[in-house]
Amino acid sequence: MLAEKKDSRVGNQEVTEDGVFTTHRPSSDALAAAAVKRRPEDLTPRELEILRLIWDGHTNRSIAEQLNISMKTADTHRSNMMKKLRACNTAQLLKAALEGNLLETDSDLRRSGRGGQR
Repeated sequence: MLAEKKDSRVGNQEVTEDGVFTTHRPSSDALAAAAVKRRPEDLTPRELEILRLIWDGHTNRSIAEQLNISMKTADTHRSNMMKKLRACNTAQLLKAALEGNLLETDSDLRRSGRGGQR
């Protein structure tokens, strides 16, 4: 038994006149868009700042002290970057960052004529 008119909407459910709930499922296009993996460009400015500090050899403790944040926050930023770049450890994180041109090596800086500036 289907009612023609819908009275109200709750989330992705609608209630018909006779009190029957119907659920609307997202389209396959909407699901595909939600499943798109983040790319390295999606690192936040703060994550990029912390990534450069990791590249310079800083630990979570020294990053936290330098940026005046907690060690837990520094660790969370590192974990988020590792997820975004699909890395299991710091070495893979730095490798992915280099491959994604998120970091520059000293030789890159010399070639570009910027010397030791970072």
